[in-house]
Amino acid sequence: MDHHTEFLNRSFGLTGRCALVTGSSQGIGYALALGLAQAGARVVLNGRDRTKLAAAEASLRKQCPAAEVSLLAFDVTDHGAVRSAIDAFEANDGPIDILVNNAGMQFRAPLAEFPADRFDQLLQTNVGSVFNVGQAVARHMITRGQGKIVNICSVQTALARPGIAPYTATKGAVGNLTKGMATDWAQHGLQCNAIAPGYFDTPLNAALVADPEFSAWLAKRTPAARWGKVEELVGACVFLSSEASSFVNGHVLYVDGAISVSL
Repeated sequence: MDHHTEFLNRSFGLTGRCALVTGSSQGIGYALALGLAQAGARVVLNGRDRTKLAAAEASLRKQCPAAEVSLLAFDVTDHGAVRSAIDAFEANDGPIDILVNNAGMQFRAPLAEFPADRFDQLLQTNVGSVFNVGQAVARHMITRGQGKIVNICSVQTALARPGIAPYTATKGAVGNLTKGMATDWAQHGLQCNAIAPGYFDTPLNAALVADPEFSAWLAKRTPAARWGKVEELVGACVFLSSEASSFVNGHVLYVDGAISVSL
């Protein structure tokens, strides 16, 4: 092995690491799980629907035959269930070295008519899940004195659009919760950061992708002039999950084609 390859493996390689990705049966979560597996990590897929999880596992094994894959089904909004599932996995299957808090949902409605139950659901799914899973996993990481947490924010962590004010509020909260995690847990050897995707072609955005008017607006509004591809998030996730980011903490990394820095 030459020095160049040795450096890359030492800095960015994830061989021997175990990564849990919440909400990883499709979309961004699946793409990140696949990318982490390709970087050498053992991946743990999570979701509520065991059938969808099994399908995701089969697809991942087909795309990355050497991957070591486990399934861990639990509801990220149920604090007790999360704690039980994480504790049992740690006891029976070994340490979780990397956590990617990806699970989330969207609901669009004018703010003046936004249903209160949907607002509560957004809070629990997008913010409560990051607290629930982050806390359960971090307790074990703190004991070991090391760990990587990557929370998935959004371009809406910094910007707002009509019809999604509660979603915007949740993603702003995830950005600040990331800062809080880093502030509390950096002293214990954890690096807690976030990725803020711009507009990506995912199942969550299917309605927007199918809308020619919105896609035309997006192309004009984004300096890169296009939708993002989910695989373009992998490099940021591998970096924040690896030794290369050993002194990066509390950072929100925007992967958005420059939409958040332009008018």
